[in-house]
Amino acid sequence: MVDLAEQLDRSLVEQNKYQSLLRELLEAQRSRKSEQLTKEQLGLFESAWQAQNSPSQSDEDDDDDDIDGSPQGGQRPDQTQQKKRSGRQALARHLVRERIVHDLAEAEKHCDCCGRDLRLIEEETSERYEYIPASVKVIEDVRRKYACECTIRTAGKPAQPIEKSTASASLLAQVIVAKWADHQPLHRQEKMFARHGVTISRKTMGGWMAQCAKLLDPLYAAMKKELFGSKVIGTDDTSVKVLDRKLPFARIGRIWPYVGDAHHPVIVYDYTPTRSRAGPAKFLEGYKGYLQADAYSVYDAFFKGERGMIEVGCWMHARRYVYKALEADQRMGPALHLIARVYAVEDRAKALALSAEQRLALRQRVSVRLMERLHKYLLELKQDVLPKSSSGTAVRYALNQWEALTRFLEDGELEIDNGASERANRDIALGRGNWTFFGSDNGGRTAAVLRSFIASCKRSGVEPFAWFRNVLSRIASHPITQLTELLPHNWKPVGSTT
Repeated sequence: MVDLAEQLDRSLVEQNKYQSLLRELLEAQRSRKSEQLTKEQLGLFESAWQAQNSPSQSDEDDDDDDIDGSPQGGQRPDQTQQKKRSGRQALARHLVRERIVHDLAEAEKHCDCCGRDLRLIEEETSERYEYIPASVKVIEDVRRKYACECTIRTAGKPAQPIEKSTASASLLAQVIVAKWADHQPLHRQEKMFARHGVTISRKTMGGWMAQCAKLLDPLYAAMKKELFGSKVIGTDDTSVKVLDRKLPFARIGRIWPYVGDAHHPVIVYDYTPTRSRAGPAKFLEGYKGYLQADAYSVYDAFFKGERGMIEVGCWMHARRYVYKALEADQRMGPALHLIARVYAVEDRAKALALSAEQRLALRQRVSVRLMERLHKYLLELKQDVLPKSSSGTAVRYALNQWEALTRFLEDGELEIDNGASERANRDIALGRGNWTFFGSDNGGRTAAVLRSFIASCKRSGVEPFAWFRNVLSRIASHPITQLTELLPHNWKPVGSTT
């Protein structure tokens, strides 16, 4: 009987495991992935939490709602403001206006009743957008030569990003931005150029991008140096298919974004053929500071004393495990409730635009107490959940990573999660649905360099086409000691050419 009971327990665990996996696959197929909870769900979880605690504990919870002494029980400022006026938004004011006047015919400017001439009393103006399609033109560089009996002199011309190439800086910028910002694969761009009557093969465009990445490599190194000045670096990774002539199938490579802090607003991508420790270890060689990442085991060696890095956990990953376990175990509800309240503190700090010192004080006053309650609740759950169940996995992950997950309580400049790195990977995930794969490992490295500048432009609010067009035309003659001037957050558009 004992053996049968053990076999039944094992079969139930396996059954729950496969049901959970099947549920996740079906959910991923029919809807986008989201961990957002409704107000009704959070209300139920709050009730469940209060039911498990004493009235005095509930009173303390109510005190936490009045964050930083804000009015109306911690209500956000945007909730007290008037609603934005609905209706059509004004058209962009920076665009050139072309005025077209619609007037009455001369015969209609006389009144049929009194016979007098009509006078202009006002104008009714409406606006609409007019789209002007992109166009391609040919620039002829004519270099005049002068000579005498002993000398020949030829006029110079501006240096081009790729010498002896038919592509100007503006065309190169268009190809790069269309591929890595707008996710247009090269075969699609080839057809788009063909509509303009221009034949540019995808192979040619691929070669251009590789040459541009090589040209920008010193600036990429300067960006990496800027990144290493950060107090904290966030990182993650995502997979990309890579073609390999030695294999009958596409293998899996990895793209790693490294996100600088607010004082060093750069995002640097790195490509590695595998997901081994060697990739991030080589990239992060020489860096000392905080590293925010998930609990992937390759990072563990970085947090030993001699490396000089300090681990910062990611509550987004921890919350994901809890959320996945919720459907199978409603005891995860109170845990999600407490996590949501910790995130509410972070939202409040952002809404009030608090400084790092003010945010740390707020966390110490409110978040520390919430985290202590969450830790106590998880320890209680650990005694009751099956180790291999989804609930057991969620509890074990949080408790094993607790020191790293609470690191954000020590410094106001640290973030609660690694969301910035995940958002940096989102564009890669979106793009690979269009361009599908890298043609080689070299193609992966080219992608990492060019995506770094696209992402950093986006973070700094710089238009990427304007940046690439300007920088590609300047970098060949720009002083190597002043390269940081060309980084997106320092860039000023001077001396640009087509």
